[in-house]
Amino acid sequence: MTPADQILVRPARRDDAADIARFNAAMALETEHKLLDAATLRAGVDAVFATPGHGFYLVAENHGTTAGCLMVTYEWSDWRNGQWWWLQSVYVDPPSRRFGVFRALYAEVEARIRATPGAIGLRLYVERDNEHAQRTYAALGMHETAYRVYEKTIAQTAPGG
Repeated sequence: MTPADQILVRPARRDDAADIARFNAAMALETEHKLLDAATLRAGVDAVFATPGHGFYLVAENHGTTAGCLMVTYEWSDWRNGQWWWLQSVYVDPPSRRFGVFRALYAEVEARIRATPGAIGLRLYVERDNEHAQRTYAALGMHETAYRVYEKTIAQTAPGG
């Protein structure tokens, strides 16, 4: 691995989908001890490329090898008349950790959001026990909010997915 200034961050392409799906599966297993259905996961990744309104992926490369990725999705805030960007599916391949891969990805997202009219801020969710990630996010200027996330699963996969 090389220093952070040698890391290339670029928009993901459709030919990155296999790496993104592999990273997402690894992240789910590592952070939540969940095995994801490979076909559903791949369809979900492909859907981001097919429907730009879902969001976009960025990948970080080191010497032509994909070292990490993240996805940005959108949330409209009527309170602020603006769009929050959510960082999701953040993953750095274990051999590439501690070399600034996430920092490079984050810097690219922050540059993009600052250049986007109507975009008002960045959000993400993190596992309660993932203290290392929480320290990383705080070091980048993010802070914990007063909100908790609740959910209710209606379907395991989207129709046709």
